[in-house]
Amino acid sequence: MSPRPHHPGQPTRRALLLTGAGILGAGLTGCGLGTSGGFVPSGQAAGPIADIDLSGAKIAVGSKEFTEQLILGKLAVIVLRAAGADVTDLTNIPGSSSARQAMLEGQVQMQWEYTGTAWIAYMGASKPIPDEQKQYEAVRDRDLKENDLVWLPPAPMNNTYGFAGPRKKLEELGVTKLSDLTKVPKKDLTFCVESEFNNRNDGFDPMLKTYGLTRGQDFPENNVKVLGTGAIYQATDDGLCTFGEVFTTDGRIKALDLLVLEDDKGFFPKYNVAPVLAKSVVDEFPQVADLFAPVAAKLTSDTLIDLNASVDVDGEDAADVAFDWLVKEGFIKP
Repeated sequence: MSPRPHHPGQPTRRALLLTGAGILGAGLTGCGLGTSGGFVPSGQAAGPIADIDLSGAKIAVGSKEFTEQLILGKLAVIVLRAAGADVTDLTNIPGSSSARQAMLEGQVQMQWEYTGTAWIAYMGASKPIPDEQKQYEAVRDRDLKENDLVWLPPAPMNNTYGFAGPRKKLEELGVTKLSDLTKVPKKDLTFCVESEFNNRNDGFDPMLKTYGLTRGQDFPENNVKVLGTGAIYQATDDGLCTFGEVFTTDGRIKALDLLVLEDDKGFFPKYNVAPVLAKSVVDEFPQVADLFAPVAAKLTSDTLIDLNASVDVDGEDAADVAFDWLVKEGFIKP
């Protein structure tokens, strides 16, 4: 499955294939990364990372520019500095391909990346691997062999595609998973989708087919509303459609009390996020794996929904959200 935009008004997270990456890379090399790291709170390492010493390590941390990536990037900056590393904050890189190119060219030595994004967008694979662990291992092994990039163990979170609806409405319909769609009355079988997913040959129609439905046959064409990504969440909550296309860790899911249907036939790719580092850093400072392991293990989908909502719904700063979470989880002492 090919990628799609992540947040309204922001460049795509997954859609930016590396076509033209050489041009972008030349731009990065010539002009430097035009990121705006901003202020990041600092603290003392605590709990399971208290004894990890990265003194002498110089690491530039990058991230893409959307909310979840900014929070994860700030998390990395905070824990690396707490462990004594000399960190350059290069988070907020505009565009997925630019962020990837920065790692390939060695301008960035660490950033969080999604398994599905790497597999499909960066490595050009046409089909995702349904099993999360096998998908991770395939990406890990290939990026190490081809690019000297080390994928540390991924977080349990999975920021993939999904369909969600108003909780009360779905409970009335008795729908909890996508395979339940076949028992929904035709009048309620309404969808809000973005244009790319609606038109793609591996998007909406194949998903419907996987779950036993055909548009125009099981429900009329006008049951499908095509909207911008950002408008789908509110439109779904307002009842314009029963089922809206969402990203599964978006904070608006919680804010609007939407219920995400289980993808029980595994149609959508897995997008587990993992710390990715330059091999040279891991070779010289192997303890960096112990720094990220306990942090990544705590990053569930529910956790990311809460953290993303703090920024997107409550208007908090990504760096403050990252710092407060690390303090709450016992990784950092203020």
